[in-house]
Amino acid sequence: MFKRLPGDEARNLVSTTPDTAVVFRPAVLKTPAVVTFLVYGWRFLSALVRTTWRHPIAVALPVALGVFWHWYGWPATASMLGFAVLSLLAWAFTEPDSFSRLVGFRLLAWWRLMSVYRRHWQSVMDVSGLARRVNGRVYMPRLLRVTCDGWADRVIVGMLSGQAAKDWSDRTDNLAHGFGTTSCRVALVKGGRLLLTFPRSDPLAAPMPALPIPDEPSVGPVEIGKQEDGRPLRLKVHGTHVLIAGATGAGKGSFLWATIRGLLPAMRAGLAEVWALDPKLMELSYGQELFQGRYAADPSDCADLLDEAVSVMQKRASRFAGLQRSHTPTIEDPFVLVLVDEVAFLTAYQPDKHLRQRISAALATLATQGRSVGVGVMAALQDPRKEVMNIRNLFPDKIALRLDESEQVDMVLGDGARDRGALADHISPIPELGAGVAYMRLETSPEPIRVRAAYVSDADIRDMVAYYRQAA
Repeated sequence: MFKRLPGDEARNLVSTTPDTAVVFRPAVLKTPAVVTFLVYGWRFLSALVRTTWRHPIAVALPVALGVFWHWYGWPATASMLGFAVLSLLAWAFTEPDSFSRLVGFRLLAWWRLMSVYRRHWQSVMDVSGLARRVNGRVYMPRLLRVTCDGWADRVIVGMLSGQAAKDWSDRTDNLAHGFGTTSCRVALVKGGRLLLTFPRSDPLAAPMPALPIPDEPSVGPVEIGKQEDGRPLRLKVHGTHVLIAGATGAGKGSFLWATIRGLLPAMRAGLAEVWALDPKLMELSYGQELFQGRYAADPSDCADLLDEAVSVMQKRASRFAGLQRSHTPTIEDPFVLVLVDEVAFLTAYQPDKHLRQRISAALATLATQGRSVGVGVMAALQDPRKEVMNIRNLFPDKIALRLDESEQVDMVLGDGARDRGALADHISPIPELGAGVAYMRLETSPEPIRVRAAYVSDADIRDMVAYYRQAA
């Protein structure tokens, strides 16, 4: 009935439970001491070779110091070490960027690897449930590499066979708190390997003032703010359509006005036009003079303006047919950007069914046919549900500011965006901390990036109007 196990049966067992199974003492095989020494010696040599291969500079420095000490004594060695330290300090103070890139961030990565990730790796994997125990054996994901830059740690991880990226994205909170950071983002590098991003600081914590008006007219990607890694945020508006979603007070106006500010030289030169639909009469009305009469607030006027944009688009398509496949801005055919603030008021909440259908049809036509002939749409709304904005999938580029619910993140940015780190529902509702902060997902990249648009104040808008008047 019972399978006999190797070893001797334990004698003189006393049990008060009648159905206790027979207990066997397992057989013990004594390993010769020489075999144990050989195994540990091989492990030591393997670790030494692996460390030398992975960290040649860190290994070469103490070896070189030891050889120098042996040949020339400790005073010469101390002098050489002091000279090297002073040289590094001088480099750090005179060329901080190159020092950080070549030395500082590498030292920081090594320190973070040893003091944070390798130290807590096993416990975090166990508690978060990412380690597995099979037949008494523990299988642990591999910590492969740690790199650092000015704001975050990036950890390359080797997943266990059979694990999926979703297993890790479901445990981002566990990973973040386990390694002492505020958040964690998961991205798939290639089969079996993940990139975990742990921010150490937040470069977007402070509001940004309005950026200077560009010197040269251009409809190319316009600079409107800053990315989380510190690089400028350049938003493509010519040749695409942009959907902006965010709760009340999230900072949608920052993206609208920063885009207008970036296009201002092109508007002044006649290479770009901005047509504004402002049903709330609050956001875009402050700079009506910039729109050259292409401004509408009443729903019927908005429908007429959209129909006019469709007419311009269709006439260009007829003229471009068979001659060119992409649009180049000229004074005769400028780039037209249709700005729609609170588009849901026109497409979902408009009580006049006929107007609602006209506006929806015009927006759908522009979104499907406009970008190849130089007519783009930038629409902002608060409620991203499908029944409110049923053409949101026609916008290649999407921006999610602060949202009220986690489900709304995927509604705006697409399925799986929140699992990849787009925590738009966690953006602070305090204006100084969260206004203008957003996650952006571009047509060319499925990975969301965290950004912040510059704040354009009323005084800045007045300066923009004065700048535009100088064109006359």
